[in-house]
Amino acid sequence: MADNERHIRAGLIGYGYAGRTFHAPLIRATAGYSLVAVASSDAAKVQADLPGIAVEPAPAALLRRDDIDLVVIATPNDSHRPLAEMALAAGKHVVVDKPFALSHADAQAVVAAAEAARRHVAVFQNRRWDSDFLAIRQAIETGRIGAVRHFESHVDRFRPQVRPRWREAAGPGAGLWLDLGPHLVDQALCLFGSPSRVIASFAAQRQGATVEDWAHVVLEYPALRVILHAGMLAAGGSHRFVVHGEAGTLVKRAADRQEDQLRAGMIPGAPGWGEDPDDLLLLDGTSPPAVLARAGRRPPGILRGAARGAARPRAESRAA
Repeated sequence: MADNERHIRAGLIGYGYAGRTFHAPLIRATAGYSLVAVASSDAAKVQADLPGIAVEPAPAALLRRDDIDLVVIATPNDSHRPLAEMALAAGKHVVVDKPFALSHADAQAVVAAAEAARRHVAVFQNRRWDSDFLAIRQAIETGRIGAVRHFESHVDRFRPQVRPRWREAAGPGAGLWLDLGPHLVDQALCLFGSPSRVIASFAAQRQGATVEDWAHVVLEYPALRVILHAGMLAAGGSHRFVVHGEAGTLVKRAADRQEDQLRAGMIPGAPGWGEDPDDLLLLDGTSPPAVLARAGRRPPGILRGAARGAARPRAESRAA
């Protein structure tokens, strides 16, 4: 087997929502990868879900293991830079959950550390492979609505109670925008590139909120406006995407189902995994809405593209 195809042994730092829901099942479902150990303060929770997987009490203990090639960091946002630098210094390749870092300077420091260590570093941007986004992207790129002039992307939920978790408590890296904004921004940049100007408005709307739980950001391009919106008081929900172009409008009502499937315990690649029953609608202003092809399935293992380079120990770093 060629060196760049060899088996990749992964260690996971953090077993909260992201580590438990996304990273552990996706690593285990991806051919060529194995989950060797998890660093967590709650060994019982890990062992209940993942019998036979080693549990280390702290990140440093996991990084000392010589049977790990790749470290996946799924911890609170303000710990991403120091943990990534520790892992790189230990000779590991690294995948960091979004947001990659809390500032541009922090991101540059991590990339510099990867280059110095001759190891790969990548950010985990799983929403690039969501069925809703892939359907919209394909329709735009094939010219179904002509030149795009208005792009609206919403992640709206109804969670009126502030929950006792670090994402909703005042502190570095907390707040709705750093939770959902990286997905919204990343998808927009994938489609349209960098804007010429950004206008942003944030608010803490719920009783007891100490960080923003409402975000409205506009990316300005010469003739295009991109609206990125997220809120926690939308009981009626909203369309996931609405896109207006010179030749028509695209409407994608429902969001990708894979997070819900993972939360329910579905194994990636199982029958029904990633299937999208919600039609993408095309409107031209004169005839009834046309139903475009459904987004359908996607291959399991969204770490594959981000971490494949972990088998090639040479100087290369990637950060989105």
